[in-house]
Amino acid sequence: MALTVGIKHLRDGVEPQSVIGAEMSVLGIIGTAPAADEDAFPLNRPIFLRTNDSALRTLLGATGTVVQALEGVSAQLTGSARAAKVVVVLVEEGETAAETIANIRGSEAGRTGIWAFLDAPEELGVTPRIIIAPGYTSQSVSGLVDPVITAPGAGGANGTFALAFTGGTGSGAVGTFTVADGALTAVSITDPGAYSVKPTLAFTASAGLTGATASVDLEQLANGVVAAIPTVLERLNAVFVPEGPTNTRQAWLDWLETVPATIRILHPLRQDAKVLDAVGDVITRPLSPYIAALYARRDSERNGVPSGSVANQNVYGLVGLSPAIHLSLTDETSEGQDDLAASGGIVVRGDIGVDDAPGSTGFTFWGTDTMSDQTEWLFAHVARMRDYIELGNVRTQKKYLGKFNITLQVVEAVMNTMRSWLVTLAADQHILSPFKVGFETENNTPEELRQGEIDITFAAEEPPVLRRMIIRSRRHREALEALTQTISVQLGTDIAA
Repeated sequence: MALTVGIKHLRDGVEPQSVIGAEMSVLGIIGTAPAADEDAFPLNRPIFLRTNDSALRTLLGATGTVVQALEGVSAQLTGSARAAKVVVVLVEEGETAAETIANIRGSEAGRTGIWAFLDAPEELGVTPRIIIAPGYTSQSVSGLVDPVITAPGAGGANGTFALAFTGGTGSGAVGTFTVADGALTAVSITDPGAYSVKPTLAFTASAGLTGATASVDLEQLANGVVAAIPTVLERLNAVFVPEGPTNTRQAWLDWLETVPATIRILHPLRQDAKVLDAVGDVITRPLSPYIAALYARRDSERNGVPSGSVANQNVYGLVGLSPAIHLSLTDETSEGQDDLAASGGIVVRGDIGVDDAPGSTGFTFWGTDTMSDQTEWLFAHVARMRDYIELGNVRTQKKYLGKFNITLQVVEAVMNTMRSWLVTLAADQHILSPFKVGFETENNTPEELRQGEIDITFAAEEPPVLRRMIIRSRRHREALEALTQTISVQLGTDIAA
């Protein structure tokens, strides 16, 4: 209702908004804690805790991978990072590692396992951005693939039948075979099963078929957690630090070939942490908690902005590593150089008196890469920083949606908000200058504007990490010429006989 007489203020200004960056340092840990309090930590539900909340951590009990992981995380929290925010998801520990992996993998429909992390933003008000599943990402099995008919046989009943498997070591394979005109014409594996020694294929279901044979190969299958988690990571704008096999480098390389090529998976590890248990004995534990926590620590050093690499960072709480990996900063044939070239992450022990050692004392992490096959997203901190920028845009620009019409003033406010955000990031050296924010006419047709849509472009470059220097070492003849001139001036050019 309008005033008949009087003055009324309308606050209708369209101004640029201040951007509040997303929180990128919340850890997500999924695993086991068999003695946990069931009320405080129900299975397959996200639970929030801070690592300095001793009362809540006590309710987790004293055993399980989550309990151990929190110890590794806490050991890295120094300086301004006094505690980490963590979303914990507990799953039931199975009789075998395979059963526990199945529980961790969980179900999207049931919101169990890794899928429970998706409920954290709404239920807890925090989003896990750095996720680990310590102890359960290295296991893999081999399955049956590529059946090849080596002899078609004859005299068999026509049709498609269930394939039988005899011998071998393992179980679970399912397949079919087809007989036409009495001979074997096709063999298909529908479930590869899990085997360490391949079985023999049997075609007894086709009555009368004789002489038919087929070969089959074993292929290493991906770890179930590593294979499933990229979808969860994309929905959360999160990253994942997996652990591969630690027994041999070749086993790690074979496992690495099954890891999805995505910016969401960071520098896979191939070492176990050596730590002391409660009575002082040396034991091994998964390494991922120690490395994931480095991201939280580095973010804290940069006021919550994830623009820093975790390479060349001290790792605390370790007494050793298994296996020990040698890294030389000048020898390209060292084992550590090969691991880094494969986008892996390694922890190296200090070596006093060795000039090309990465460090003199303590334990240092080296790893920079994502598993992306796109070179512009090679570095982990670059991928995380782009998430931070884009999430900041979402958190701020949504304030304009629905409230305002598309006008010059509104579009300017939207673009100025983005510019202001990038100016701040550039001033603190989180991105490079210059950057661009633009409204491109070819992407904003009248028809699109009529539908209430505008298209804004921004271009920014996150600084790459300095990981290699080439120093050109040359002789300098001009110095000798200068020496000659100096001698000539100082001592004279003619000496009497």
